[in-house]
Amino acid sequence: MLKKYLPLIAFLLFISCHSSTSTESGSIAEPVVSNEPPAITYTILKTFPHDNKSYTEGFLVHNGKLYESSGAPEGIEYTRSIFGVVDSTTGNIDVKIKLDREKYFGEGVVFLKGKIYQLTYKNQVGFIYNEKTFKNIGRFAFPTVEGWGMTTDGTSLIMSDGTSNLTYLDPNTFKTVRILGVTNNNGPVGNLNELEFIKGSLFANIYESTDIVRIDPQTGKVTGKADFSSLDKEVKTKYPDAEYLNGIAYDSTKDIIYITGKLWPNIYELRFNN
Repeated sequence: MLKKYLPLIAFLLFISCHSSTSTESGSIAEPVVSNEPPAITYTILKTFPHDNKSYTEGFLVHNGKLYESSGAPEGIEYTRSIFGVVDSTTGNIDVKIKLDREKYFGEGVVFLKGKIYQLTYKNQVGFIYNEKTFKNIGRFAFPTVEGWGMTTDGTSLIMSDGTSNLTYLDPNTFKTVRILGVTNNNGPVGNLNELEFIKGSLFANIYESTDIVRIDPQTGKVTGKADFSSLDKEVKTKYPDAEYLNGIAYDSTKDIIYITGKLWPNIYELRFNN
């Protein structure tokens, strides 16, 4: 007779055991969900020399040439606020524009429709130059307290100011077109610095970090993050005076990206894998 009920007894014991486990633990463990954006991986293609006296603020490719703008911190006397073409063989900058370091700290720069637009750090003024002659043809005021990075989507000037906001300016009137708040799953993403517009997305250095983030320009949501801590370690082992990663330049013709940093001895040519 007992054999008849053995399967039922076994089932009841199984249920009782699992019910007891759930009660003792208080709750059933749930899978851990990461708040980090998806990782952007990359492949290093080449390494070039970079002027390790250049305090990089702007980095971009225009008509096949790599350009750089730099600032001049008070405590680093050999730095200059300049803008020019980078020689990929030596890393030296062929200077086209030079600001008085006693008055201005050069920041982000961009080419748009035959003109060059350059930000300064705390003067709330930007300069306009002729693209071909590099002659100063004007200046403009911008609404943020500070000027940091700059890029363009082909229509607006897009600037960062060290906060979590990106400001879109009309290049003719310099009025604010829109303000894009940048966020990830944890909230606002501050310290947005040097910018680049690549294949419909915005990319930004995060100041004082080794990260570059990809941003949806419609929503401001961070859609990916590239970690360059290994390169940062490599650079600072080679040159201890090197400072933060800063500089993203995109060559749309070759579909390659260049990155560097403030006082870095190297420029890295790479491709994002995703």
